[in-house]
Amino acid sequence: MATKGADSSSRGANRPSAGKRASRRGSAAVGSVVSRHRRDIWGLAAVVAGLLVAGSVWFSAAGPLGEGVDSALAACFGLVRMALPVGLAAMGAAALWGGRRGGAADRAGDGGDRAEGDPPAGRAQVERSDSAVRMVLGGVLLLVSSTGLLHLARGRPGLGDGVDELGAAGGALGVGIGGFLHAWTATWGSVLLLVFVGLVGVIVVTGLTVRSALAALAGALSPLWRLLRTAVVNLFSDIKEGPAGPAPPDSHPYGQPDAGSPGADDGSGRLDTDVEPSTPEIAPATFAEDSPVVPAGATGGKVRGAVASGKGRGQRSKWKLPKIEVLTATPSREIDKAEVAERGQLLQATLARFDVPTLLLEPVVGPTVTRFVLELDEGVRVSKLESLRKDIALAMASPDVRILSPIPGRRAIGVEVPNLDRQIVRLGDVLRSREAASADHPLEVAIGRDINGHAIMMNLATTPHLLIAGATGAGKSSCLNSLITSVLMRSTPEDVRMILVDPKRVEMGQYDRVPHLLTAPVTDPRKAANALSWAVREMERRYDLLHETSFRDIAGYNAAVDADTLEPPAGARDAEGEPLRYQRLPFVLVVVDELADLMMVAARDVEESIARIAQMARAVGIHLVIATQRPSVNIITGVIKANIPARLAFAVSSLTDSRVILDQPGAERLVGQGDMLYLGPSSSTPHRIQGCWVTEDEVRSVVSHWVDQAPDSDDDPSVTAEGLTGGEPGGAVGQELAAPDLGGAPIMPTSITDAPPPPESDDGDELLEAAMALVVETQLGSTSMLQRRLRVGFARAGRIMDLLEQRGVVGPSTGSKAREVLITAEELESRQTR
Repeated sequence: MATKGADSSSRGANRPSAGKRASRRGSAAVGSVVSRHRRDIWGLAAVVAGLLVAGSVWFSAAGPLGEGVDSALAACFGLVRMALPVGLAAMGAAALWGGRRGGAADRAGDGGDRAEGDPPAGRAQVERSDSAVRMVLGGVLLLVSSTGLLHLARGRPGLGDGVDELGAAGGALGVGIGGFLHAWTATWGSVLLLVFVGLVGVIVVTGLTVRSALAALAGALSPLWRLLRTAVVNLFSDIKEGPAGPAPPDSHPYGQPDAGSPGADDGSGRLDTDVEPSTPEIAPATFAEDSPVVPAGATGGKVRGAVASGKGRGQRSKWKLPKIEVLTATPSREIDKAEVAERGQLLQATLARFDVPTLLLEPVVGPTVTRFVLELDEGVRVSKLESLRKDIALAMASPDVRILSPIPGRRAIGVEVPNLDRQIVRLGDVLRSREAASADHPLEVAIGRDINGHAIMMNLATTPHLLIAGATGAGKSSCLNSLITSVLMRSTPEDVRMILVDPKRVEMGQYDRVPHLLTAPVTDPRKAANALSWAVREMERRYDLLHETSFRDIAGYNAAVDADTLEPPAGARDAEGEPLRYQRLPFVLVVVDELADLMMVAARDVEESIARIAQMARAVGIHLVIATQRPSVNIITGVIKANIPARLAFAVSSLTDSRVILDQPGAERLVGQGDMLYLGPSSSTPHRIQGCWVTEDEVRSVVSHWVDQAPDSDDDPSVTAEGLTGGEPGGAVGQELAAPDLGGAPIMPTSITDAPPPPESDDGDELLEAAMALVVETQLGSTSMLQRRLRVGFARAGRIMDLLEQRGVVGPSTGSKAREVLITAEELESRQTR
């Protein structure tokens, strides 16, 4: 019984404490509900207060309470009270808007699904508090400035002058601020200080910078300035010369601005391959204010002229370059500083957990990746950080990270982490940039943007040849389309001619009938090998021409032709019997989309042609761009790699493929979709770039612009004619060409894709014609068959088979199998009749 009494007494004692707990739980629930809607409540309260003040101050329609509010505000703030309703309503609207934006994060946090300190919730809280502080602080500064200025402008009334006088000036607050400043700094000093405070308030409220405000003001006033300048020029110009119209369009075909123009300074994004770049550079600040993102409406300076300048003897050209407006620009967007800072702190904390203390420096935010710059403490090995690559990727929720150790020129380590929200770099953005405006060579093409946000222009003339490799879908074809479209946007057919090889048949067919092409896009791998052979013969023809005219390279020769200083030999005539005139030599760009297909069909001929062009063709203006999706040693052979030192590596699947392309690791860490590493010919450090993107509609617009200017350029009979004549660019190697033929020969080849006839040889066989007819009739390229049917020995039959291969009748030897017959009976008959 005693125990039962004690238990009941204890339960009785616990009842009040249980009631208190229930009361506390109810209070906590009410507080949670109120705190969840605190911003909405305060926002609505500010809007209602603004409306109440407006009814009191503006309309005197709030009754006795409104009259009291009006009198109190007049005594405190004077005429500034007229602007208080607008300020209160703006603060309420800002609070309500901020609450809506952060509502999802708040609701997730209230639901308990998000842990404390979760980055998105913390970031939303930081943004909301920053907005509230900005509005309150800026409003206070504007209130102080306006009341003080009104006090000085209204005769500086005192506190004893009554509410009416104070209400017509700056109120009691204006007396305190304006009177104090006037007593110490007089009128002018007070005005300057108060204007300064007001400007600071405007900057804080709007979030603008002085530089951006001045730039916007200059942009708004520039049309008025141009109109005024034109009117003054028209007023004082000579009547005989006619009224001065707008300045003539920039006629330079490559978009080079005049000296002294805003875009005339050297672009930091051009890849000068003659000098090793200090790659990669680190910008001191890389957030939204300093990020060189081109707005959608920017034109990039004098990038495009209406008419291309004429080449040769100062004459204007008939070609017109496309307008830059055909290419879409990406709107600029700000960088989320809070998110970047949180990810940097997460990286630093992850390394600290593995006993790798670091100092986090400024981050570099690029279109695809963000580079976090870290300084290691004394005694920490770099290899220890590199061994944590997978742990860093796990902590950053990234598929992979790339560690740059060390950053060239700095005592720091770079950790490149893919961005959660990647930015698309369009071709129009790069061609509108300052780097593109300062580019002055017809073969400078747009590649993309580097990690610092700088536009990258590559000069193919100094590269001088380029190898592009990567896995399927990594962005090689998009890079080739951007490269070709850059040439079409910046150069005329007088400056650059192209040969496009497309074994895949679907990538380059859209460029058909463009006047820049020497022939239609080549889709047959055998004809592609013939096109490379033509490029070798054209290279030798140009070297003979430079030898005859005593020039070292194509640039000096073309400059002499433009200056009209080349004098042909007396009485020299060209192949048509006309007086010889030296002509300009345009650059020739050979683009191969898939090297692997060519190597499967004619590996020996293709490799030999590529090696000869890569070794010698730079001085005569012939350049190669070769792409492949099979970065293996049997495709990218040692001979090709030795002669093409410039490489663009896209994402690959293995370390071995990266070593085949770059001779070093790195490409296996790329994230795809245009993410690439550029290795220059004189650099050992790859340069990370986000490739630019051009849509099919943009390509069609550019192509149609050129096709409209030359609708009949696709069916030139000289391109499809068979047979080579001396003196033409496609003439057989080894023939003696006279100087008149060299100087007067046109650039258009007689045959690019047709196989050339074999050179005259003393090794002919009287049974060759019979053997040719026999092989074509039976469609069997067998040496033993020739032995039996022609009754000759094995050595002679093998020599006849080699002659048939030289004439293009049979293919190369494939071991013990019979050779493939390459022509039909009809083609043989047409050869014999010819």
